[in-house]
Amino acid sequence: MPASRLSALIVLVLAAMVLGLAPILVRLADAGPAAAGFWRFAFALPWLLVMTARPGGEGVGRPSGWMALAGGMLVLDLTFWHYSIALTSVANATTLTNLTPVVVTLVGWWLFRDRPRALFLAALAAAIAGAVAMSLGADGGQGSNPPLGDAFAAVTALWYAGYFIAVKAARGRYSAGRVMLWSTALAAPGLLLAALVLGEQVLPGSWGGWAACAGLGAVHVVGQGGVAWSLGRLPAALTAVTVLIQPVVAALLGWLIFAETLTPMQALGGAVVLAAIVLAQWSSTQKKGAEAEAAAPVS
Repeated sequence: MPASRLSALIVLVLAAMVLGLAPILVRLADAGPAAAGFWRFAFALPWLLVMTARPGGEGVGRPSGWMALAGGMLVLDLTFWHYSIALTSVANATTLTNLTPVVVTLVGWWLFRDRPRALFLAALAAAIAGAVAMSLGADGGQGSNPPLGDAFAAVTALWYAGYFIAVKAARGRYSAGRVMLWSTALAAPGLLLAALVLGEQVLPGSWGGWAACAGLGAVHVVGQGGVAWSLGRLPAALTAVTVLIQPVVAALLGWLIFAETLTPMQALGGAVVLAAIVLAQWSSTQKKGAEAEAAAPVS
């Protein structure tokens, strides 16, 4: 495996693990679901601005259409997902949201010519089966309204897929820092508006809530930033499958922190997801000749 590709994969795996902290911090934010998303962006923006405007960097510039689309998808993504976290278990909310690879693989195949091999499709099917097993294996007593929460999480997969595709397109011309900065800046007002329209508590009600919101900002910069950086070096479909590490981490943390039951089926499903990720990565390295990616990465 080329060193640049291996580095991108390592960054992606670590970023996905960091993103597994997000649903835990949303639960601890002591603010409305959409409001928690707004504070996530508000705390992330200063760091993103410093990273992008640093000497020798690409600079802030102006947003592109793809960046604006990524921002719009983020508004829908976090609004639906944060409500699902409030209504169902952390494991279900995160797992169903990460069924995104189904959409990303098909659209990436058509839009970016990232044609998957048969073995990759088998790995994708195994990953989805593992994710579904994690959802169906829940004990049924998790969350205030699990059916509605699960439905919100499933719809979130569409918005998350749209975000992946928009970022992948933007990364063809711009750095990860600029894409993250503008997509976040454009999404923040939309989430604040959603929180106000829905009558949410906007300000966290405790110092612990403020700390959780600050943590969400760090998770956004490190986790989502790592995903955006990797999308400039890896196929969109492979990236989406690898991010399925996130629900495994979230399920374990939900079990440890909130005492949410981790049933044997959920544990088995998590193991299947991890095995499928390894298989997907191995199949992706088998491309030869014209199928190999020749484009230089964007820093």
